[in-house]
Amino acid sequence: MSGSRYVEIADALRQSILDGEYQVGALLPSESELAARWGASRGTVRQAVGLLASEGLVGSRQGARRVVLRQERRHSFAQLNSFAQWAAAMGCEVSSRILERTTRRASAEEASRLGVGPGSDVLYVLRLRHLDGEPVLVERTAYTEWVAPAVRDLPDDCVSIMNTIAQDAGIVAHYGEHLIDAVAAGSEDARLLGVRRGGPLLRQRYLTYTAAGRPIEWTDDRYLPGSVAFAVSNSAAASPLERHAGPSVAAHPLRAS
Repeated sequence: MSGSRYVEIADALRQSILDGEYQVGALLPSESELAARWGASRGTVRQAVGLLASEGLVGSRQGARRVVLRQERRHSFAQLNSFAQWAAAMGCEVSSRILERTTRRASAEEASRLGVGPGSDVLYVLRLRHLDGEPVLVERTAYTEWVAPAVRDLPDDCVSIMNTIAQDAGIVAHYGEHLIDAVAAGSEDARLLGVRRGGPLLRQRYLTYTAAGRPIEWTDDRYLPGSVAFAVSNSAAASPLERHAGPSVAAHPLRAS
């Protein structure tokens, strides 16, 4: 049986949950019932249901049937790490402009995060991101030297750097570590986002790795207030982090995010 068979089954079950066929608190059919319905092995069904559990849609006690926990779909890893992919999923038009692209020595924090020696070269990229024409995110990224050539040749209006270098250079992020806090807007942030200096901004910093654990980038993202929110749902099986539209987007879904 194809290795993607469990994904097909997971997609169908997920859609049934999202459509309300299985309400929150309802039990999914047993593995045997699902296996018979799909003509699949119980192992394949177990993989499919496990995928839904990793998204926070279903859960269970050991030995019990899976119970529906929620009816909202979590963002995938790719959507969480790609602002452009997340924006597209939100139905928003995203645009970007690289304002600065400079090879310089890594700061102490960048060197520590990226696992490079003090004074090593990194490619620093300053980028302004827009949703539906409105500036919502200032992005500052340090790329490791082995990634820099793929980023250096991209056009200034590249919408998604990570998606592009994955397709063109085979540099694919598989793991990420995220730090989220609030910071005061500096002069550059205030000018680019149109806010007052010292005003609060939501900051997300993250480090991404390849499947082999090789660091790719260390990024400092600063969001316009009210544009996004992040949520964490904890369980014994998974602790997924997701990005949400903030109040301004909920009220005006085609104007900001």
